[in-house]
Amino acid sequence: MKTVLDCMESGTQYLEKRGVEDARNNMQWLMASLLGLSRIELYQQFDRPMVEDDLAPLRETLKKRGEGVPLQHLVGTVEFLRREFICDGRGLVPRPETEELAEAVLKREFPRPARVLDMGTGSGVLGLSIAAELGEDCHELVLADLSPEALELAGENAARLELQPTIIRSDLFEGVEGKFELIVANLPYVPETDRDELSKEVGHDPDLALFSGKDGLDAYRRFIPEAAKRLEPNGLLAMEFGIGQSSALSDIAQAAGLTNCELLPDLSGVVRFAYCNTPSTD
Repeated sequence: MKTVLDCMESGTQYLEKRGVEDARNNMQWLMASLLGLSRIELYQQFDRPMVEDDLAPLRETLKKRGEGVPLQHLVGTVEFLRREFICDGRGLVPRPETEELAEAVLKREFPRPARVLDMGTGSGVLGLSIAAELGEDCHELVLADLSPEALELAGENAARLELQPTIIRSDLFEGVEGKFELIVANLPYVPETDRDELSKEVGHDPDLALFSGKDGLDAYRRFIPEAAKRLEPNGLLAMEFGIGQSSALSDIAQAAGLTNCELLPDLSGVVRFAYCNTPSTD
């Protein structure tokens, strides 16, 4: 009879042959999830026999992962800023770069307590994580998105964190009222021309969360000028964007009257984040 360790080894080889990056780590997460164990508990049960009731769903899950279904969809959750969130096809799978954005925002200056807006919130992880970290320094969190499915997912994640954000279905600022001390956005920025070059995993994300015109910046061209009007004095606008888009995005921000626009790289060295302020009234 196969043991946990036997399945770990054979499953890792299966995923490697199908081009899955970090196959062993993927296999560990899949097995831990299917067996209802933590990864530490999994290591402690390497000699555990695997019965057919365990093997059948494992085979099906491995097949899906080999076909490119994201790991996060298969295990049903994703870790983001030390918290666990529900993750499925209703929203974009959170990327490590977006986690970098959240961490950087929390270190930057903006008026507090803050009214915070997460535009294009998707699963809600960006805004919810920031609000949870700010605690009493966040007096209201607004999550806005055009997709009702994404907003449903964001609401479920808010409940997990016992937060009560204002959730609004809106085409950018169409249904959003008032001003904010902090606006964060990870809007669609993939050019339509790149559609055929995306990985199988990214192809499982909603199109609405990925594509934004010929050069990927259509959403930001609409969003940034209005965001500049919706920030309180000294407010902060923080955005994630794609490779090669920094110059064009900087021009859009400057034309909108934003000041101190700082373009910074992610940990891999790709310029991916913009941090802009509204002028002070002093």
